[in-house]
Amino acid sequence: MSKLPLEGIRVLEMTVVWAGPYCTSFLADLGAEVIRVESLASFAPITRGVRAHPTEAMLQSQPLFMGGYPNRQPGERPWNRCPVFNVHARNKLSMTLDLSQPAGMEIFKDLVKVSDVFVENNVVDRMDQLGIDYAMLKELKEDIVMLRMPAYGTSGPYREFRALGVHIEGVIGHTLLRGYTDMDPSCNTPVYMADAVGGSHGAFAVLAALHHRRRTGKGQYIELGQAENATPMMGQFFMDYTMNGRIAATMGNRHPTALQGCYRCKGDEGKGDEGKGDDRWVCITIENDEEWRSFSEAMGRPDWSGDPRFAHGLGRLEHHDEIDARISRWTEQMDNFEVMRVLQAAGVAAGPVMDQRDAYNDPHLRERGMFQEASQEDTGVHLYPRAPYTMSETPPDIRRGPVRLGEDNEYVYKNVLGYSDARYAELEAEGHISMDYPDHLE
Repeated sequence: MSKLPLEGIRVLEMTVVWAGPYCTSFLADLGAEVIRVESLASFAPITRGVRAHPTEAMLQSQPLFMGGYPNRQPGERPWNRCPVFNVHARNKLSMTLDLSQPAGMEIFKDLVKVSDVFVENNVVDRMDQLGIDYAMLKELKEDIVMLRMPAYGTSGPYREFRALGVHIEGVIGHTLLRGYTDMDPSCNTPVYMADAVGGSHGAFAVLAALHHRRRTGKGQYIELGQAENATPMMGQFFMDYTMNGRIAATMGNRHPTALQGCYRCKGDEGKGDEGKGDDRWVCITIENDEEWRSFSEAMGRPDWSGDPRFAHGLGRLEHHDEIDARISRWTEQMDNFEVMRVLQAAGVAAGPVMDQRDAYNDPHLRERGMFQEASQEDTGVHLYPRAPYTMSETPPDIRRGPVRLGEDNEYVYKNVLGYSDARYAELEAEGHISMDYPDHLE
């Protein structure tokens, strides 16, 4: 089997929440030895869970970040069972230390000396307090590549501001674009593109820096301000403002140049609440006159294409509400997958709104191996989303399940750093080495 593209590259990460761990998951997929440097002195919020020691009652009442634990049970080591973390923790290693102790920083410096890349996405003042910056890393390893992914960069008026995905989305204006026309911004769901975009672009930047290093022998500093990174994804709205003075607002599921909507379909009978009842939908987009004629034929209403009100795009947009009502009366008689098949056969873009149950059982995703089985001692065997691409010569499979806290302490300390058994025992006694967070951490 061919070597993976990044075999031989060692990456240290001090990442939190989503953007940072997602970035390094790409590097791990490609074969880099990614080592999570995890401090036992503090518990990073919304990373290995919301709390280090959640109760069963907490897991029952908070479904998004905590309720996804296997069987909604904290288990013996809940920090190894959090789905938000585990989905991006494949193919990685973990070692622990206590950065509140001087020895903890010395251990970190020893790691830097034998590594190629360092990635972090913490609050800027956290790195300032620790004294970790590019100058410090470069002094330890001349050709190291450093990627920083703060919310707003390390300069400017917002330098010290704290932010999660919801705040970045608000600052760049995305929150006002992705809601419904009859709802205010408080109704948006917690799905934040800035994290995903930051993670993927960060990985790309690291690959480019490693390519540059291979050609020149020089490392470099990369700074990816997550808000700035996500802003170009909405470039058309900024251009519309600069050219036309218009401020974009919510459009729901509509599109300014096409007939587009999300339409209710026939529900799942007999499946109760778990089957979502009547909450089944399909998305449809009609781009041009030809597709409108095909759509009308597929619905059994060829007369629609001859209606002068609907014959052209501007007319369809003007009468969007009326057309939506007609489409809904048709889709409500059919299963959403059936609607997709009928319209796709007619050359019209359509796709069902799937829930997690649908996705796991979808024949297309199954054939393409989108979900791969992986195991971990504290969670058991589960299906996880794989890397978002395939490669013919060096496939980025899940080679190892989600890494447990401190799972690779012995390997890192003894093999990577070359510490003796006696030194390892000393550090263990000092509280640097453990697979458990202290009881006093919330």
